[in-house]
Amino acid sequence: MRAEHFPYSGPYPWLDLPDAPAKIDSRLVRGELTAVEAEQCRHWVRDGYVIIPKLIAEEILDDIWVRYEKAIRAGKIRLEAEPAGEGDPYPGRYLNPHKKLGALCNVLKHPGLVRWLGLLTGREPKALQTIFSHKGSQQGVHSDSIHMTTYPLGYLTAAWVAFEDIEPDCGPLLFYPGSHRLPYIFSNDVGISEADFRNDGYRPYHQKYEPRILQEIAARELEPSYFHAKKGDVLIWHANLLHGGSARRNLALSRKSLVCHYFVKGSFVYHDLAASRSKQQYLGTCLLR
Repeated sequence: MRAEHFPYSGPYPWLDLPDAPAKIDSRLVRGELTAVEAEQCRHWVRDGYVIIPKLIAEEILDDIWVRYEKAIRAGKIRLEAEPAGEGDPYPGRYLNPHKKLGALCNVLKHPGLVRWLGLLTGREPKALQTIFSHKGSQQGVHSDSIHMTTYPLGYLTAAWVAFEDIEPDCGPLLFYPGSHRLPYIFSNDVGISEADFRNDGYRPYHQKYEPRILQEIAARELEPSYFHAKKGDVLIWHANLLHGGSARRNLALSRKSLVCHYFVKGSFVYHDLAASRSKQQYLGTCLLR
């Protein structure tokens, strides 16, 4: 179950279609989009991301972070050290914290966020996966679609929520505007077989996929942007936008953030690298508590 096993057919997200600019103009004239929404849709078509300033109230973020720290102290959530260097004071990331911390649904199902996701994809969004972080990930540049692929293509989105003001030296999220329009690169395209992942895990990914992505960036002379966010700002990106974690130049600086991945109702979700159906697609329900 990998990308090469699926036919290349739609329907595709409305903003991925060649006539997207005309569709945006028509919807604006008909009053179906506000001027702000239309401009954000144009930005999505051109650059593959949008930034929604101060979308999540600081009180919501503060309450969630207090609950998260309390759950860590109580042993309900256990974090690995994952030091990036000597003197790194922060623990590693935590996958799917909303399964342990229901208050996270105040972000995951935030009406404003869900509305933007639905507008950009043209479909009803469903929660897929969350990741909580104290610090910058320094993760290699990638497209989410090699990890969480939808059929039809393009129906994955991600929202990066700043839980504090993000300093330039803390290792901000980096991304390459316009890279979402490049061809999707999957495991088969870089010579990673199903047996490779079964036998060696992510080693082939680091050895073959990540260098290929860097080659694409160099060949196309793409320039990175950095998300120097303010607390409550949200960056939403396209399924194929190249992004990663920049270098943490000051390990003493935190980068408190939440990443929420979404697919849309009716799409099929699978893990191209592992050649398996995504078990995470059933995480759309969480309890507020």
